[in-house]
Amino acid sequence: SRRHKLYREELNLTSAAAPLPLRPESSWLQFHLGISRDGLYPRSSPTVNRLLRDMRHFTIISADYSQDEKALLGACDCSQIVKPSGVHLKLVLRFQDFGKAMFKPMRQKREEETPEDFFYFVDFQRHNAEIAAFHLDRILDFRRVPPTVGRLINVTKEILEVTKNEILQSVFFVSPASNVCFFAKCPYMCKTEYAVCGNPYLLEGSLSAFLPSLNLAPRLSIPNPWIRSYSFDGKEEWEVNPLYCNTVREIYPYSNGNRLLNIVDMAIFDFLTGNMDRHHYEMFTKFGDDGFLLHLDNARGFGRHSHDETSILAPLSQCCTIKRTTFLRLQLLAEPEYRLSDVMRESLLQDRLAPILTEPHLLALDRRLQLILKAVRKCIDTYGEAKVVANDTMQPEAPASDRVKLTT
Repeated sequence: SRRHKLYREELNLTSAAAPLPLRPESSWLQFHLGISRDGLYPRSSPTVNRLLRDMRHFTIISADYSQDEKALLGACDCSQIVKPSGVHLKLVLRFQDFGKAMFKPMRQKREEETPEDFFYFVDFQRHNAEIAAFHLDRILDFRRVPPTVGRLINVTKEILEVTKNEILQSVFFVSPASNVCFFAKCPYMCKTEYAVCGNPYLLEGSLSAFLPSLNLAPRLSIPNPWIRSYSFDGKEEWEVNPLYCNTVREIYPYSNGNRLLNIVDMAIFDFLTGNMDRHHYEMFTKFGDDGFLLHLDNARGFGRHSHDETSILAPLSQCCTIKRTTFLRLQLLAEPEYRLSDVMRESLLQDRLAPILTEPHLLALDRRLQLILKAVRKCIDTYGEAKVVANDTMQPEAPASDRVKLTT
Protein backbone atom coordinates (compact mmCIF):
# COMPACT_ATOMS: atom_id res chain seq x y z
CA SER A 1 0.00 0.00 0.00
CA ARG A 2 2.85 2.39 0.81
CA ARG A 3 4.50 1.65 -2.52
CA HIS A 4 1.20 2.20 -4.32
CA LYS A 5 0.69 5.57 -2.58
CA LEU A 6 4.22 6.75 -3.41
CA TYR A 7 3.77 5.66 -7.01
CA ARG A 8 0.60 7.70 -7.42
CA GLU A 9 2.13 10.75 -5.71
CA GLU A 10 5.21 10.51 -7.92
CA LEU A 11 3.05 10.62 -11.07
CA ASN A 12 0.81 13.27 -9.50
CA LEU A 13 -2.14 10.92 -9.98
CA THR A 14 -3.89 12.27 -6.87
CA SER A 15 -4.67 15.60 -8.54
CA ALA A 16 -7.62 16.15 -10.83
CA ALA A 17 -6.71 15.21 -14.37
CA ALA A 18 -7.40 17.53 -17.27
CA PRO A 19 -10.22 16.36 -19.53
CA LEU A 20 -8.97 14.33 -22.47
CA PRO A 21 -10.22 15.04 -25.99
CA LEU A 22 -12.07 12.33 -27.89
CA ARG A 23 -10.21 11.57 -31.10
CA PRO A 24 -12.66 10.65 -33.89
CA GLU A 25 -10.06 8.36 -35.48
CA SER A 26 -9.52 6.27 -32.33
CA SER A 27 -9.97 2.55 -32.94
CA TRP A 28 -12.50 2.09 -30.14
CA LEU A 29 -14.78 4.82 -31.49
CA GLN A 30 -14.44 3.57 -35.07
CA PHE A 31 -15.29 0.05 -33.91
CA HIS A 32 -18.44 1.30 -32.20
CA LEU A 33 -19.47 3.34 -35.23
CA GLY A 34 -19.03 0.29 -37.48
CA ILE A 35 -21.67 -1.79 -35.68
CA SER A 36 -24.59 -2.44 -38.02
CA ARG A 37 -27.60 -4.70 -38.44
CA ASP A 38 -25.29 -7.27 -40.07
CA GLY A 39 -22.78 -7.65 -37.24
CA LEU A 40 -20.32 -6.01 -34.88
CA TYR A 41 -17.96 -5.12 -37.71
CA PRO A 42 -17.85 -5.33 -41.53
CA ARG A 43 -16.00 -8.11 -43.32
CA SER A 44 -12.24 -7.44 -43.71
CA SER A 45 -12.55 -4.45 -41.40
CA PRO A 46 -9.23 -2.54 -41.03
CA THR A 47 -10.62 -1.04 -37.83
CA VAL A 48 -10.73 -4.44 -36.12
CA ASN A 49 -7.08 -5.14 -36.89
CA ARG A 50 -6.14 -1.70 -35.58
CA LEU A 51 -8.22 -2.26 -32.44
CA LEU A 52 -6.52 -5.61 -31.80
CA ARG A 53 -3.13 -3.93 -32.16
CA ASP A 54 -4.09 -1.11 -29.79
CA MET A 55 -5.36 -3.50 -27.11
CA ARG A 56 -2.08 -5.39 -27.41
CA HIS A 57 0.20 -2.34 -27.09
CA PHE A 58 -1.56 0.68 -25.52
CA THR A 59 -0.63 1.75 -22.00
CA ILE A 60 -3.13 0.67 -19.34
CA ILE A 61 -4.16 3.70 -17.30
CA SER A 62 -6.59 2.10 -14.82
CA ALA A 63 -7.90 -1.26 -13.64
CA ASP A 64 -11.02 -2.23 -11.70
CA TYR A 65 -13.35 -5.11 -10.96
CA SER A 66 -16.15 -5.67 -13.45
CA GLN A 67 -19.70 -4.68 -12.57
CA ASP A 68 -20.56 -8.36 -12.08
CA GLU A 69 -18.06 -8.74 -9.26
CA LYS A 70 -19.00 -5.39 -7.73
CA ALA A 71 -22.62 -6.55 -7.56
CA LEU A 72 -21.52 -9.70 -5.73
CA LEU A 73 -19.96 -7.57 -3.00
CA GLY A 74 -23.33 -6.20 -2.01
CA ALA A 75 -25.88 -8.72 -3.27
CA CYS A 76 -25.15 -12.39 -2.85
CA ASP A 77 -27.61 -15.18 -2.08
CA CYS A 78 -24.88 -17.52 -0.89
CA SER A 79 -27.26 -20.50 -0.77
CA GLN A 80 -27.39 -20.31 -4.58
CA ILE A 81 -23.63 -20.08 -5.10
CA VAL A 82 -21.93 -23.24 -6.31
CA LYS A 83 -18.57 -21.86 -7.45
CA PRO A 84 -15.85 -19.68 -5.90
CA SER A 85 -15.74 -16.21 -7.41
CA GLY A 86 -11.97 -16.45 -7.72
CA VAL A 87 -12.44 -18.92 -10.58
CA HIS A 88 -14.61 -16.28 -12.29
CA LEU A 89 -12.13 -13.40 -11.86
CA LYS A 90 -12.13 -10.69 -14.53
CA LEU A 91 -11.10 -7.04 -14.58
CA VAL A 92 -11.91 -3.95 -16.61
CA LEU A 93 -8.80 -2.29 -18.01
CA ARG A 94 -8.86 1.23 -19.46
CA PHE A 95 -6.58 2.70 -22.11
CA GLN A 96 -6.03 6.05 -23.75
CA ASP A 97 -8.65 7.30 -26.21
CA PHE A 98 -11.37 6.13 -23.81
CA GLY A 99 -10.64 2.51 -24.74
CA LYS A 100 -11.83 -0.19 -22.41
CA ALA A 101 -11.42 -3.98 -22.44
CA MET A 102 -12.42 -6.96 -20.30
CA PHE A 103 -9.37 -8.81 -19.00
CA LYS A 104 -9.66 -12.52 -18.19
CA PRO A 105 -6.48 -14.04 -16.75
CA MET A 106 -5.02 -17.46 -17.50
CA ARG A 107 -6.57 -20.07 -15.21
CA GLN A 108 -5.79 -23.30 -17.02
CA LYS A 109 -2.89 -24.50 -19.16
CA ARG A 110 -3.68 -25.18 -22.79
CA GLU A 111 -2.96 -28.89 -22.59
CA GLU A 112 -5.23 -29.41 -19.57
CA GLU A 113 -8.70 -30.83 -20.13
CA THR A 114 -11.67 -30.00 -17.93
CA PRO A 115 -12.15 -32.95 -15.53
CA GLU A 116 -15.02 -35.24 -16.49
CA ASP A 117 -16.67 -34.81 -13.08
CA PHE A 118 -16.91 -31.01 -13.41
CA PHE A 119 -20.37 -29.52 -13.98
CA TYR A 120 -20.35 -26.88 -16.72
CA PHE A 121 -21.31 -24.18 -14.23
CA VAL A 122 -18.23 -24.75 -12.05
CA ASP A 123 -15.78 -25.02 -14.92
CA PHE A 124 -12.77 -22.70 -15.25
CA GLN A 125 -12.94 -19.61 -17.41
CA ARG A 126 -10.17 -19.88 -19.99
CA HIS A 127 -8.52 -16.84 -21.54
CA ASN A 128 -7.46 -18.78 -24.63
CA ALA A 129 -11.09 -19.85 -25.19
CA GLU A 130 -12.12 -16.18 -25.45
CA ILE A 131 -9.39 -15.55 -28.02
CA ALA A 132 -10.18 -18.68 -30.04
CA ALA A 133 -13.92 -17.92 -29.96
CA PHE A 134 -13.33 -14.52 -31.61
CA HIS A 135 -11.30 -16.10 -34.41
CA LEU A 136 -13.84 -18.90 -34.95
CA ASP A 137 -16.75 -16.43 -35.00
CA ARG A 138 -14.97 -14.37 -37.65
CA ILE A 139 -14.17 -17.46 -39.75
CA LEU A 140 -17.83 -18.48 -39.64
CA ASP A 141 -18.69 -14.95 -40.84
CA PHE A 142 -20.99 -14.38 -37.86
CA ARG A 143 -19.05 -11.34 -36.57
CA ARG A 144 -20.92 -11.43 -33.25
CA VAL A 145 -17.98 -11.81 -30.82
CA PRO A 146 -16.24 -8.56 -29.79
CA PRO A 147 -12.62 -8.30 -30.98
CA THR A 148 -10.41 -10.22 -28.56
CA VAL A 149 -6.64 -10.44 -28.30
CA GLY A 150 -4.07 -12.06 -26.02
CA ARG A 151 -1.63 -9.97 -23.98
CA LEU A 152 1.05 -10.47 -21.33
CA ILE A 153 0.13 -8.21 -18.40
CA ASN A 154 2.51 -6.96 -15.75
CA VAL A 155 0.19 -7.40 -12.78
CA THR A 156 2.24 -5.05 -10.59
CA LYS A 157 2.67 -2.10 -12.95
CA GLU A 158 -0.45 -2.54 -15.10
CA ILE A 159 -3.01 -3.51 -12.44
CA LEU A 160 -1.88 -2.88 -8.84
CA GLU A 161 -0.15 0.44 -9.48
CA VAL A 162 -2.90 1.93 -11.66
CA THR A 163 -6.06 0.84 -9.83
CA LYS A 164 -7.94 3.25 -7.58
CA ASN A 165 -10.01 0.43 -6.09
CA GLU A 166 -8.75 -0.16 -2.54
CA ILE A 167 -10.41 -3.59 -2.43
CA LEU A 168 -8.49 -4.69 -5.52
CA GLN A 169 -5.28 -3.30 -4.02
CA SER A 170 -5.85 -5.31 -0.85
CA VAL A 171 -6.01 -8.75 -2.53
CA PHE A 172 -2.50 -8.66 -3.97
CA PHE A 173 0.18 -10.75 -2.28
CA VAL A 174 3.48 -12.46 -2.98
CA SER A 175 3.31 -16.24 -3.08
CA PRO A 176 5.87 -18.60 -1.48
CA ALA A 177 7.34 -18.98 -4.99
CA SER A 178 7.88 -15.17 -5.05
CA ASN A 179 5.21 -14.65 -7.69
CA VAL A 180 2.84 -11.66 -7.54
CA CYS A 181 -0.75 -12.88 -7.16
CA PHE A 182 -4.25 -11.51 -6.64
CA PHE A 183 -7.76 -12.88 -6.24
CA ALA A 184 -11.38 -11.74 -6.24
CA LYS A 185 -12.77 -10.07 -3.13
CA CYS A 186 -16.23 -11.36 -2.34
CA PRO A 187 -18.33 -12.55 0.62
CA TYR A 188 -17.94 -16.28 -0.02
CA MET A 189 -15.17 -18.80 -0.60
CA CYS A 190 -12.54 -16.34 -1.81
CA LYS A 191 -9.18 -17.65 -0.76
CA THR A 192 -5.60 -17.38 -1.90
CA GLU A 193 -5.98 -20.87 -3.39
CA TYR A 194 -8.16 -19.29 -6.09
CA ALA A 195 -5.62 -16.57 -6.90
CA VAL A 196 -4.04 -15.93 -10.27
CA CYS A 197 -0.28 -15.44 -10.23
CA GLY A 198 2.27 -13.88 -12.50
CA ASN A 199 5.60 -15.45 -13.36
CA PRO A 200 6.85 -13.68 -11.33
CA TYR A 201 4.69 -10.71 -12.33
CA LEU A 202 3.82 -11.35 -16.02
CA LEU A 203 0.43 -12.97 -16.54
CA GLU A 204 -1.26 -14.13 -19.75
CA GLY A 205 -4.80 -12.98 -20.37
CA SER A 206 -7.42 -12.14 -22.98
CA LEU A 207 -8.62 -8.62 -23.70
CA SER A 208 -12.10 -8.24 -25.19
CA ALA A 209 -13.13 -4.84 -26.49
CA PHE A 210 -16.08 -3.27 -24.70
CA LEU A 211 -19.26 -2.58 -26.63
CA PRO A 212 -20.83 0.91 -26.58
CA SER A 213 -22.34 1.84 -23.22
CA LEU A 214 -25.95 0.87 -22.56
CA ASN A 215 -26.88 4.55 -22.56
CA LEU A 216 -25.71 4.92 -26.16
CA ALA A 217 -26.64 1.48 -27.50
CA PRO A 218 -29.17 -0.29 -25.23
CA ARG A 219 -29.11 -4.10 -25.19
CA LEU A 220 -31.54 -6.73 -24.02
CA SER A 221 -30.50 -9.82 -22.07
CA ILE A 222 -32.90 -12.66 -22.89
CA PRO A 223 -33.06 -16.19 -21.43
CA ASN A 224 -32.02 -18.86 -23.89
CA PRO A 225 -35.03 -21.10 -24.70
CA TRP A 226 -32.60 -24.03 -24.49
CA ILE A 227 -31.22 -22.95 -21.11
CA ARG A 228 -29.72 -25.73 -19.02
CA SER A 229 -30.56 -26.64 -15.47
CA TYR A 230 -28.13 -24.90 -13.13
CA SER A 231 -28.49 -27.42 -10.34
CA PHE A 232 -26.95 -30.80 -9.58
CA ASP A 233 -30.11 -32.65 -10.57
CA GLY A 234 -33.24 -32.06 -12.63
CA LYS A 235 -33.68 -31.37 -16.33
CA GLU A 236 -35.26 -28.68 -18.47
CA GLU A 237 -38.20 -29.46 -20.77
CA TRP A 238 -36.10 -29.45 -23.96
CA GLU A 239 -33.96 -32.25 -22.49
CA VAL A 240 -36.91 -34.62 -22.11
CA ASN A 241 -39.32 -33.47 -24.84
CA PRO A 242 -38.10 -34.06 -28.42
CA LEU A 243 -41.02 -31.92 -29.71
CA TYR A 244 -40.00 -28.95 -27.56
CA CYS A 245 -39.28 -26.78 -30.62
CA ASN A 246 -42.98 -26.88 -31.57
CA THR A 247 -43.69 -25.05 -28.33
CA VAL A 248 -40.94 -22.50 -28.95
CA ARG A 249 -42.23 -21.78 -32.47
CA GLU A 250 -45.58 -20.69 -31.00
CA ILE A 251 -43.96 -18.05 -28.81
CA TYR A 252 -43.15 -14.56 -30.08
CA PRO A 253 -40.54 -13.63 -31.34
CA TYR A 254 -39.58 -17.21 -32.29
CA SER A 255 -42.83 -17.62 -34.21
CA ASN A 256 -41.57 -15.54 -37.15
CA GLY A 257 -38.51 -13.67 -38.36
CA ASN A 258 -34.89 -14.62 -37.87
CA ARG A 259 -34.72 -15.06 -34.09
CA LEU A 260 -34.96 -18.85 -34.14
CA LEU A 261 -32.44 -19.06 -37.00
CA ASN A 262 -30.07 -16.89 -34.96
CA ILE A 263 -30.52 -19.25 -32.00
CA VAL A 264 -29.50 -22.13 -34.27
CA ASP A 265 -26.41 -20.15 -35.39
CA MET A 266 -25.49 -19.64 -31.75
CA ALA A 267 -25.98 -23.35 -30.98
CA ILE A 268 -23.70 -24.31 -33.88
CA PHE A 269 -21.06 -21.88 -32.65
CA ASP A 270 -21.30 -23.18 -29.08
CA PHE A 271 -21.15 -26.81 -30.19
CA LEU A 272 -17.94 -26.18 -32.11
CA THR A 273 -16.36 -24.61 -29.02
CA GLY A 274 -17.94 -27.03 -26.55
CA ASN A 275 -19.54 -24.21 -24.52
CA MET A 276 -22.51 -25.46 -22.48
CA ASP A 277 -22.91 -22.24 -20.48
CA ARG A 278 -25.19 -20.19 -22.77
CA HIS A 279 -27.97 -19.36 -20.31
CA HIS A 280 -28.77 -15.93 -21.79
CA TYR A 281 -28.09 -14.03 -24.99
CA GLU A 282 -27.91 -10.30 -25.66
CA MET A 283 -28.94 -8.18 -28.63
CA PHE A 284 -29.07 -4.47 -29.51
CA THR A 285 -32.57 -3.04 -29.18
CA LYS A 286 -31.99 -0.66 -32.12
CA PHE A 287 -32.08 -3.46 -34.69
CA GLY A 288 -35.41 -4.87 -33.53
CA ASP A 289 -36.48 -8.48 -33.15
CA ASP A 290 -34.48 -9.69 -36.16
CA GLY A 291 -31.19 -8.21 -34.94
CA PHE A 292 -28.18 -10.47 -34.50
CA LEU A 293 -27.42 -12.19 -31.19
CA LEU A 294 -24.20 -11.24 -29.45
CA HIS A 295 -21.94 -14.22 -28.74
CA LEU A 296 -20.50 -12.98 -25.43
CA ASP A 297 -18.73 -14.81 -22.58
CA ASN A 298 -17.06 -17.72 -24.35
CA ALA A 299 -14.45 -18.52 -21.70
CA ARG A 300 -16.00 -21.89 -20.86
CA GLY A 301 -15.42 -23.20 -24.35
CA PHE A 302 -12.55 -25.42 -25.50
CA GLY A 303 -12.40 -27.31 -22.22
CA ARG A 304 -12.61 -30.90 -23.48
CA HIS A 305 -11.37 -31.77 -26.95
CA SER A 306 -12.09 -35.46 -26.38
CA HIS A 307 -15.85 -35.03 -25.88
CA ASP A 308 -18.54 -33.74 -28.25
CA GLU A 309 -21.56 -32.49 -26.28
CA THR A 310 -24.26 -33.08 -28.90
CA SER A 311 -26.99 -31.77 -26.61
CA ILE A 312 -25.72 -28.25 -27.45
CA LEU A 313 -27.09 -28.85 -30.97
CA ALA A 314 -30.66 -29.33 -29.68
CA PRO A 315 -31.99 -26.15 -31.39
CA LEU A 316 -30.76 -27.48 -34.74
CA SER A 317 -31.76 -31.12 -34.31
CA GLN A 318 -35.18 -30.33 -32.77
CA CYS A 319 -36.17 -27.42 -35.02
CA CYS A 320 -34.54 -28.72 -38.22
CA THR A 321 -33.85 -25.28 -39.64
CA ILE A 322 -30.66 -23.44 -40.62
CA LYS A 323 -29.74 -20.34 -42.61
CA ARG A 324 -28.54 -21.02 -46.14
CA THR A 325 -25.53 -18.73 -45.62
CA THR A 326 -24.54 -20.67 -42.49
CA PHE A 327 -25.03 -24.03 -44.23
CA LEU A 328 -22.93 -22.96 -47.22
CA ARG A 329 -20.13 -21.66 -44.98
CA LEU A 330 -20.06 -24.92 -43.00
CA GLN A 331 -19.93 -26.96 -46.21
CA LEU A 332 -17.03 -24.83 -47.46
CA LEU A 333 -15.09 -25.31 -44.22
CA ALA A 334 -15.52 -29.07 -44.58
CA GLU A 335 -13.68 -29.07 -47.92
CA PRO A 336 -10.05 -30.27 -47.76
CA GLU A 337 -8.63 -27.03 -49.18
CA TYR A 338 -10.58 -24.88 -46.66
CA ARG A 339 -10.57 -27.27 -43.68
CA LEU A 340 -11.77 -25.50 -40.53
CA SER A 341 -8.85 -26.66 -38.40
CA ASP A 342 -6.36 -25.33 -40.97
CA VAL A 343 -8.10 -21.96 -41.27
CA MET A 344 -8.28 -21.65 -37.46
CA ARG A 345 -4.64 -22.63 -37.03
CA GLU A 346 -3.54 -19.97 -39.49
CA SER A 347 -5.81 -17.31 -37.99
CA LEU A 348 -4.70 -18.00 -34.40
CA LEU A 349 -1.04 -17.61 -35.35
CA GLN A 350 -1.75 -13.87 -35.64
CA ASP A 351 -2.09 -13.65 -31.86
CA ARG A 352 1.01 -12.90 -29.78
CA LEU A 353 0.15 -15.69 -27.31
CA ALA A 354 0.10 -18.37 -30.02
CA PRO A 355 -0.36 -21.27 -29.94
CA ILE A 356 -3.83 -20.48 -28.58
CA LEU A 357 -5.28 -23.99 -28.99
CA THR A 358 -3.55 -27.35 -28.87
CA GLU A 359 -3.68 -29.59 -31.91
CA PRO A 360 -6.35 -31.93 -30.42
CA HIS A 361 -8.71 -28.94 -30.00
CA LEU A 362 -8.15 -27.89 -33.60
CA LEU A 363 -8.84 -31.39 -34.90
CA ALA A 364 -11.97 -31.57 -32.72
CA LEU A 365 -13.38 -28.66 -34.76
CA ASP A 366 -13.28 -30.79 -37.93
CA ARG A 367 -14.95 -33.69 -36.15
CA ARG A 368 -17.72 -31.52 -34.72
CA LEU A 369 -18.28 -29.82 -38.05
CA GLN A 370 -19.02 -33.21 -39.59
CA LEU A 371 -21.54 -33.91 -36.80
CA ILE A 372 -23.31 -30.61 -37.57
CA LEU A 373 -23.52 -31.40 -41.27
CA LYS A 374 -24.76 -34.89 -40.44
CA ALA A 375 -27.56 -33.37 -38.33
CA VAL A 376 -28.54 -31.03 -41.17
CA ARG A 377 -28.57 -33.87 -43.71
CA LYS A 378 -30.78 -35.93 -41.40
CA CYS A 379 -33.25 -33.03 -41.22
CA ILE A 380 -33.19 -32.62 -45.01
CA ASP A 381 -33.82 -36.34 -45.50
CA THR A 382 -36.83 -36.10 -43.19
CA TYR A 383 -38.43 -32.78 -44.21
CA GLY A 384 -36.80 -31.78 -47.51
CA GLU A 385 -34.26 -29.05 -48.17
CA ALA A 386 -36.89 -26.40 -48.93
CA LYS A 387 -38.27 -26.62 -45.38
CA VAL A 388 -34.95 -27.00 -43.58
CA VAL A 389 -32.64 -24.50 -45.32
CA ALA A 390 -33.95 -20.95 -44.95
CA ASN A 391 -32.98 -18.61 -47.78
CA ASP A 392 -31.38 -15.56 -46.18
CA THR A 393 -29.13 -14.69 -49.14
CA MET A 394 -31.43 -12.05 -50.67
CA GLN A 395 -31.62 -9.66 -47.72
CA PRO A 396 -31.31 -5.96 -48.67
CA GLU A 397 -28.27 -4.02 -47.55
CA ALA A 398 -28.75 -2.37 -44.18
CA PRO A 399 -29.44 1.39 -44.49
CA ALA A 400 -27.04 3.88 -42.94
CA SER A 401 -29.68 4.75 -40.35
CA ASP A 402 -29.28 1.26 -38.86
CA ARG A 403 -25.81 1.97 -37.63
CA VAL A 404 -25.25 2.56 -33.93
CA LYS A 405 -25.26 6.32 -33.40
CA LEU A 406 -22.98 7.71 -30.68
CA THR A 407 -23.81 11.15 -29.38
CA THR A 408 -22.24 13.24 -26.68
